[in-house]
Amino acid sequence: MNKLLKALIFNDEISMSVLDTTDMVNEAIRIHKLTPVCAAALGRTLTVCTFMSSNLKNQKDKLSVTVHGDGIGGKITVCGNGDLAMRGFIDNPQADLPLRADGKLDVGGLVGKNGRLTVVRSMGLKDPYSGSSELISGEIAEDFAAYYAYSEQQPTAIALGVKIGTDGTCIGAGGVILQAMPGASEGSLVMAEDVISQLGNVSTLVQEIGAEGIIDKFIGEVKYTEYHPEYKCLCSREYIEKVLISLGKAELEDIIAKEGTVKVDCQFCDKIYEFTKTDIDGFFR
Repeated sequence: MNKLLKALIFNDEISMSVLDTTDMVNEAIRIHKLTPVCAAALGRTLTVCTFMSSNLKNQKDKLSVTVHGDGIGGKITVCGNGDLAMRGFIDNPQADLPLRADGKLDVGGLVGKNGRLTVVRSMGLKDPYSGSSELISGEIAEDFAAYYAYSEQQPTAIALGVKIGTDGTCIGAGGVILQAMPGASEGSLVMAEDVISQLGNVSTLVQEIGAEGIIDKFIGEVKYTEYHPEYKCLCSREYIEKVLISLGKAELEDIIAKEGTVKVDCQFCDKIYEFTKTDIDGFFR
């Protein structure tokens, strides 16, 4: 079960979020047939975006994030909402690279170091909030920490990890995210930095002791709120119909004439929707 645990620590001066997203990453692997390095890149992004979605004020608020570097994996896209229904894809799910010299998956090489991270929040206002920053390393955690520093002026420490087993499934995925509350003391900031410095193997920690175990090991007894995010696509035939209608009857009839039917493949869940000429005619009655 995916988990997100949120607590205030160090005299309530630091916000701590601990995530176990192992099941979420395995669902992404199943849907998109991801290589291990693509699973790591998309999994890290899903993890941090789950945290970001948890900060949306309303259940219907929406989050959309793109990580667009110059690596062979192409663009990573993740969407979520206040209900923590998360989904995502990477342009080239079969892209692969050799392990790094230290034996770890080369996420930075897959994503690329040159590019941008863009965040869009739709919160029921006339215009959505949009922010972006340049990629730092392509390793995801550093890039989101930089985004928070440059675009939102929010000191944030992030540790992310995805561990892939020999059979290609995820055996541990998650992260720890610490953010300074307004007026946080220097002492609390130093303690937060110390915690993050010990989380280089966060995926193994998730695998072995879980999200609760991470809090117990590094913080001790503390009250936290528990959430249960999931990988969940929100596509539907009705939604696809509205998108097709926006294209106009002439364009849809042209596709029917050339292809026989109109097929739409959802990038988030790979479900295929097919519409016949009779369906298209019915849209415009």
